[in-house]
Formats: sequence, C-alpha cells, structure tokens
Amino acid sequence: MGSRSARLRAALVLLGLCALAGAQKPAACRCSRVSLENRVNCGFPGITSEQCFSAACCFDSQVPGVPWCFKPLPEQESEECVMEVSARKNCGYPGISPQDCAARSCCFSDTIPEVPWCFFPIPTDDCHY
Repeated sequence: MGSRSARLRAALVLLGLCALAGAQKPAACRCSRVSLENRVNCGFPGITSEQCFSAACCFDSQVPGVPWCFKPLPEQESEECVMEVSARKNCGYPGISPQDCAARSCCFSDTIPEVPWCFFPIPTDDCHY
C-alpha cells in the first residue's frame, strides 16, 4: 500500500510540474481590469510574482488587504474585449449574430446569459502589470 501511495504522489507532482511548465503570464488587460473586490485568490501567503505567473495567474502587490495573486479575466479574441461583465456597454440587440456584432466593430461573447453579448470594446491604454 505504501509504494502505491508513493507512486500516486509522484505522479501528481509530475502532473503539477507539467501544468506549471505550460503556464504563462496572462495578458495585461486580463489582470489590470479585475476590480479589487472581484479578485479571486490564486496563491498562498508569501507567493512571489514568478510563482504566481507560473500558475497562469495575475500578481499585483500594491494594494494591501486583497489577494495579490489572483485569477485573470477570461481570454477574449481581442484585448480590447477583455473586461468585467459589469463594464460591458451594449452594442447590439437581443439575438444579434457574431457576424452582425463584428460588422459594428464590437466584441461578442455569448458565454454568460442575461448580459450584453455584443458590447463596445475599450482601449488597451490602461492595461499594465
């Protein structure tokens, strides 16, 4: 039983290392646009920025009392479309197709119900680490 448990632990460690090796630092807008109150902890006390980025998470140690290592916003086709759902400003109408939305030079994401799926992009000037 002991060797089986040790092999299982070794396999889990190896899988974890493989996952970390494939992880990369998220794009700046996916991190800087997460509001302080919506940060979801992705690390542990004392985590370094390198460890945090290795886990494909965001790191910002400038504000005390909130998670410094946190989950990024979902990836979008364009950095201009990365934003919290509450920041979406409607650019279409109910039932708009992705093609009609794109024809308006707007962003489209239909993964969350009851929010605008076609919404205006925002400049990436404010995106930073």
